[in-house]
Amino acid sequence: MGKALGQGRRGWVVWSLGLIWLGMLGLGMFNPPVALAAPEAPEAPAIPEAVATPAALFELHCAGCHPNGSNIVRRGKSLQPKALKRHGVDSVAAIATLITQGKGLMSAYGDRLTPEQIQTLAEYVWQRSQAHWKTS
Repeated sequence: MGKALGQGRRGWVVWSLGLIWLGMLGLGMFNPPVALAAPEAPEAPAIPEAVATPAALFELHCAGCHPNGSNIVRRGKSLQPKALKRHGVDSVAAIATLITQGKGLMSAYGDRLTPEQIQTLAEYVWQRSQAHWKTS
């Protein structure tokens, strides 16, 4: 009965394989291999002028987890002086290292911020911590 069009079962298999091949070709599965270049080191994104202040940098990158020096993820790991000291974060340099490398649940920001921005944030956090995050 269907022998004229596809020669029976064998013709159906050939047609199916042809359709699969065309589908794979359309998805780019048979493209020649392309040499991949080594990934370049990511550059820190440009921060708009409006976000250049230490307070604005803190609001953009830190306040989501540390509003007013608290910590909504781990209550005992706030940015208050006692908590910082208890966890060995007792200087601007230690805060800068923590911002750069992250620790535990805290993300590292060394790939998102410039060294200058990290230093600015570390100094801001230290100053606000010493004032117990009270606004003047």
